[in-house]
Amino acid sequence: MANAEVTRILGELERGRGSAADELLPLVYDELRAVAASLLAGERAGHTLQPTALVHEAYLRLVGETRSNWQGRAHFLAVAANAMRRILVNHARDRRAAKRGGGEWHKVSLTAVDTPAPEQEVDLVALDDALQRLEKMDERLCRVVELRFFGGLTVPETAQVLAVSDRTVELDWRMARSWLFKELSA
Repeated sequence: MANAEVTRILGELERGRGSAADELLPLVYDELRAVAASLLAGERAGHTLQPTALVHEAYLRLVGETRSNWQGRAHFLAVAANAMRRILVNHARDRRAAKRGGGEWHKVSLTAVDTPAPEQEVDLVALDDALQRLEKMDERLCRVVELRFFGGLTVPETAQVLAVSDRTVELDWRMARSWLFKELSA
């Protein structure tokens, strides 16, 4: 029922009913906060952004967009996770610029979507740069990474958003992780 309610509210938001945003947040807040906490788990200690602030900033950006063709709850959560990633990458880039290219590294795990504890850490800015290169090569592989890693979506949810089979998502996920590992190890 929650999925149907979220989809209904997203439709109303798309049709311009601004008060729908107030109804949507309580329905998706816990999931957005979990995504934010997961993204921030790989960040340096004492990071100035907290999960709640990250959720609110991303949410305000999303509901303020004029173009929003939400396909449902999973799609909204994936786009929200991508918005959070953008916020964190911009934050990391600003921090580096302030330090004149200093050596501050922002780390996240690439080894497991379901495990928030980092096993193999990479620089968030380097990951974003690699994802931009991957997107130019194969947009769907990039989307799979965004949906699975940043959005925390399952294989079936990712397949639904991308309108492909579960097996295609599994193969794309494996290929994208391998490519990213190679790129980030160089």
